[in-house]
Amino acid sequence: MAKLLSCVLGPRLYKIYRERDSERTPSGVPVTPATVTTPSSSSWDTYYQPRALEKHADSILALASVFWSISYYSSPFAFFYLYRKGYLSLSKVVPFSHYAGTLLLLLAGVACLRGIGRWTNPQYRQFITILEATHRNQSAENKRQLANYNFDFRSWPVDFYWEEPSSRKESRGGPSRRGVALLRPEPLHRGTADTFLNQVKKLPCQITSYLVAHTLGRRMLYPGSVYLLQKALRPVLLQGQARLVEEYNGRRAKLLACDGNEIDTMFVDRRGTAEPQGQKLVVCCEGNAGFYEVGCVSTPLEAGYSVLGWNHPGFAGSTGVPFPQNEANAMDAVVQFAIHRLGFQPQDIIIYAWSIGGFTATWAAMSYPDVSAVILDASFDDLVPLALKVMPDSWRGLVTRTVRQHLNLNNAEQLCRYQGPVLLIRRTKDEIITTTVPEDVMSNRGNDLLLKLLQHRYPRVMAEEGLQVVRQWLEASSQLEEASIYSRWEVEEDWCLSVLRSYQAEHGPDFPWSVGEDMSAEGRRQLALFLARKHLHNFEATHCTPLPAQSFQMPWHL
Repeated sequence: MAKLLSCVLGPRLYKIYRERDSERTPSGVPVTPATVTTPSSSSWDTYYQPRALEKHADSILALASVFWSISYYSSPFAFFYLYRKGYLSLSKVVPFSHYAGTLLLLLAGVACLRGIGRWTNPQYRQFITILEATHRNQSAENKRQLANYNFDFRSWPVDFYWEEPSSRKESRGGPSRRGVALLRPEPLHRGTADTFLNQVKKLPCQITSYLVAHTLGRRMLYPGSVYLLQKALRPVLLQGQARLVEEYNGRRAKLLACDGNEIDTMFVDRRGTAEPQGQKLVVCCEGNAGFYEVGCVSTPLEAGYSVLGWNHPGFAGSTGVPFPQNEANAMDAVVQFAIHRLGFQPQDIIIYAWSIGGFTATWAAMSYPDVSAVILDASFDDLVPLALKVMPDSWRGLVTRTVRQHLNLNNAEQLCRYQGPVLLIRRTKDEIITTTVPEDVMSNRGNDLLLKLLQHRYPRVMAEEGLQVVRQWLEASSQLEEASIYSRWEVEEDWCLSVLRSYQAEHGPDFPWSVGEDMSAEGRRQLALFLARKHLHNFEATHCTPLPAQSFQMPWHL
């Protein structure tokens, strides 16, 4: 009876991975004798085959879940319609509650039938036995057996806690349960007294901004967090996850962030291979509709690096909602996991981000300044110009206020706090982060990210002459045009390198540098072009075109 109850309440099982001879226990890790045998690919198909009763019951419950999601999103319109028609009176609500209660009882009965179908299936009974054993004892052998299954991630045991590192338990300077530190925007009207009357006047605007951010705004900014989209993408995500596990020996793990959100991660370890870049770990930060199962992790994987992918809060197996604070909390847990559990030193970690993932990447670079390098592909400097692009002009004030207060993705500001090597990859046909049309490469917000970074690091070089010549270079939309502008100014790279190395030897590596202070206008132009070309590479493609492995290069440094 206990096993039947476990089958009724247990998670949905999607897939049983193929066993391989290379499996998988790292050398030096003690292995306890298995109490339950693992599935064999010769006897069982890799996709879990539910019995008819479980299959049909699952379909009914999935359909009910979709209808509930649609009802949730349309509830404001439904309530308004019912109110106008007079259906919200007590005489109408009571019968409706009876119908709702009957429907819930029927769904509970369907769930029980599904449990009986699972109970009669030896594959599911074996899975639920391993899952229960792992929750009781998270030994290496139990975890290894559980990793052979892909199931509803909510039931996966937590592998790493944000407060697990001993240094955080002993110090008070780490993140609290309220979250890690973020850079806060300055007040719009500095110097004005924030009196009670002013707070009352601003209250309606603040309430409106809050409602917009938590309803329409968050879902527009992170469409991957919408349940219906995830439901439609589930077969693709399952296939991508199987590829990472079966072809790359990927190891899935659940991290608990300081805000209580559970973060779904996948780690591919290349340290035991002959490729030298396998000693480096690339932490991948996905876009606003990207998942590690099918996202930018494929680029560093093909290039031979060790890779750690993770899903935004509210995406796939991760819980929560993807607001900036939750995003930073998740990234903090991911970096801590890489250092304290996977055993990588910060100097061996590369932060790689695509599109909106630039926010968490720049936050990690700012908060962990010893990381090796940062690579930002198709990213931007600030969210406000891109938000204004897609909203009516009459909403300008509301959009700006909402972004600054609730969705402030200030990538450039965070990146300028990082002292290490940076590479920006600009898509010359990008249709997402341009503020006009994709063909207008000068409206690409990656240009502004480069300019702000160079102006912070080399303010004397990026004076009027340097800024002007870099803008001309950024207008080039092809490699031929780029090389033509570069050669027109006759940039002497050896001279530029000698100037920069001499300054670094005399003044140290910390930015900002005052190099170029006593330099001629011609020298500043050459140095500005040289630095721009070292920090930004063009990729002739649209926003969502996968980056080829040969384009994944380490940033330049002296």
